[in-house]
Amino acid sequence: QSAEELPTKFDPVVIASRLRRMGDQCNMDFENVSSEALAEVLKGKMEKFGSAVETLSQSWCDQNPELVYERAFLCVSVKLLMHVIKKVSAMVQPIQLIKAINGNSRVRNHIEACGGWVRM
Repeated sequence: QSAEELPTKFDPVVIASRLRRMGDQCNMDFENVSSEALAEVLKGKMEKFGSAVETLSQSWCDQNPELVYERAFLCVSVKLLMHVIKKVSAMVQPIQLIKAINGNSRVRNHIEACGGWVRM
């Protein structure tokens, strides 16, 4: 989209769609990744969600230096949340994604620098 076509109002449906597309870009197989925090999340211990996303994002960036950390974090967080919903949906609340994003100052600052969710 060009700058003229970008929305000016926060539309959660548009934001969710963009986040889903970002999550689709993550090709991690969470079942074959070794991470203590991830193992806890996969068992339904969602308090470790932010920590697992941080570890996985950094690992993905280390393997793919062309990746921007903040974008990797968003992609991994959405992909992991979707994966966990399939495994232990009763333990998952959308607030966990919000907490993970807002709890990471680098990602939060990146979103703000881009002009907020409307411009992401």
